[in-house]
Amino acid sequence: MYDIQRRNEKKEIITQDGSKTLYSCEFNEPYHSTKDGALHESLSKHVIPALKLQADKEQVTILDICFGLGYNTLATLHYIKEHDLTTQVEILAPEFDEALIRSLAEFTYPQAFDHLKPVIEALSQNLYYEDEQFKIQILLGDARESIPQIQKGIDIVYQDAFSPKQNPLLWTREYFADIRKILAEDGIVTTYSTAAVTRMGLYENGLNLFYYEAENTRRSLIASPSDIEGWNAIDMVLKIERNPTARSLRDVDFIG
Repeated sequence: MYDIQRRNEKKEIITQDGSKTLYSCEFNEPYHSTKDGALHESLSKHVIPALKLQADKEQVTILDICFGLGYNTLATLHYIKEHDLTTQVEILAPEFDEALIRSLAEFTYPQAFDHLKPVIEALSQNLYYEDEQFKIQILLGDARESIPQIQKGIDIVYQDAFSPKQNPLLWTREYFADIRKILAEDGIVTTYSTAAVTRMGLYENGLNLFYYEAENTRRSLIASPSDIEGWNAIDMVLKIERNPTARSLRDVDFIG
């Protein structure tokens, strides 16, 4: 499924909000939406809705799927510090591109992340960072292998892999089953993908689905085992009635 020979082929691009990201030649996609902006997308589609929904918790554990350039993790720390939140945060972040992680100290991040340079340098060098409020561990290797090894309950999942079209193994029904096993009953999954295959994969694993609308950003998706009162729930029963051929991605379609 993966083209290891092209993994190091990346191009730096500037997104709509002025923050930089990379374009992966291996997956033929940018790491972030060039239209929504790298930093804006991380905050609007993942960090802000996730932390609002888990605001009553003194401690949260986050699974940051495909750490990549680390925007979701860094935006989480930035948002918490900016708003003087006291939440204790542990982040587990699968990522199989070690060379990318090692290069992060040289990447040009938004000025908003300047105060996080010690975090970036520690992760780049040690794949680990810890202080009195935050603990971050990069799980080097294939997410499909590392996720089933996680023993603790997860409060928030940032489902931010390359798209279902380009990286389908991180969007299958079986993959979401592994996520569901470690997701707390009041946990949430955030994702930019609103595709039918994404909705079906989550729904078939017993998750309720909700659209999330953020300012100046295309709508995204929230999923949870619990109902989220007051949010824009998706009527999956009606959608399936209208499109009975809709189905999730399956491992068997991609693994011989």
